[in-house]
Order: sequence, then structure tokens, then C-alpha cells
Amino acid sequence: MSWSKMKQNLESFLCPALYGRVEYRATSYRYLPDKAGLCYIAVDKKNVLNMSDATHSIRWYQTELEIKNDSNIQIPISNEEIEAVRKDTKGAVPEDRLIVIARSRKISEYAKELMSAQSSLSKSNFIVVATKFLSISIDESIESNDILLNILALVDRRVGKKRILNMAEKMKLKHPSVQFFYELRLSTL
Repeated sequence: MSWSKMKQNLESFLCPALYGRVEYRATSYRYLPDKAGLCYIAVDKKNVLNMSDATHSIRWYQTELEIKNDSNIQIPISNEEIEAVRKDTKGAVPEDRLIVIARSRKISEYAKELMSAQSSLSKSNFIVVATKFLSISIDESIESNDILLNILALVDRRVGKKRILNMAEKMKLKHPSVQFFYELRLSTL
């Protein structure tokens, strides 16, 4: 599928309030036919999905330690996770330390997932992911671990107000770029 047709298809699914604010853009290299162009998403005429651009507002992590030390990350801990730690330590750890250990374990898992998602996004081909988005259900896109699929689903008109509002807890565990587009969509409700 050509880029212009792909762009037209993606824009046809944009939520009406974001039409004109969210744009899909591409660059190409006329004299280098073997070199692929760059595709990215712009919001209010600003490129928001460029990891190497230091002027954008989305945080890209370089190491797991940065994620663990980021005070903006709020990780909810369930009673089942605390019980799992209690079972692993055979009850020899004080109650307040159980919560700290459970949170540390969960943040480590979260950091690994974020780093994996970031690296797959930097290597991904926007057109391949967009084609996949156009061929799968909106539910699959929302539940996916792929950052780009999540973003395309969040700006989609098929995701209604009630579903957006019910996603608040899930969004806390997503990459900052996904959270950025979630906040953008919330601002249109």
C-alpha cells in the first residue's frame, strides 16, 4: 500500500476532536531509493515520536535504572503480589518490607517491559505496524504491548468515551508516549 493511501486510511479512523491536530507524516529520500524514509506522528505540528529529538515532551529511557528511579512512575501493588513475596521469604520478613520488595519486583518487570517496547519501537517499521493496525481489531491494538499499536488505538474514533475513562489504571503501566496520547485523548472528552 502506498504511503498516501495508508495515511488516508489512518486519518479516516481519527477521533473527530483530534482531526487536524494529529497528523501522520513521512519523509522520503528521493535520490536514495534503497533507504527507507521516516514515518512519525505529529501533534499540533510538533513531532512527538522521535526518540533522538531532545525538544519533545515525552520521556525516553536509556536504562532500567532510570525507570526505577523515576518518581513519576506509580506502580500499584496488589495483595496477591505481597502474599507471593511472603511465601517466597517464608514469612521471615517484616510486613513493611514485604511491600517494598513486592514494589521493587514489579518495577523491575515494568522496566524490562518498557525497555523492550522502546527498543522494538525504534527498530519497527511504521508502515508495517500501521498495516497491522488496520487489519486487526481495536481491542487487540489496545491490549498489545506494542507502543505504536496502543497510540493508534487511543486516537481512533472507535474507542469511545466510556472505554477511555475505564483505561486509567492500565495507562499508568504504559510507556510515557502512550500516556501522552491517552492524556491528549482525555482532553478531548
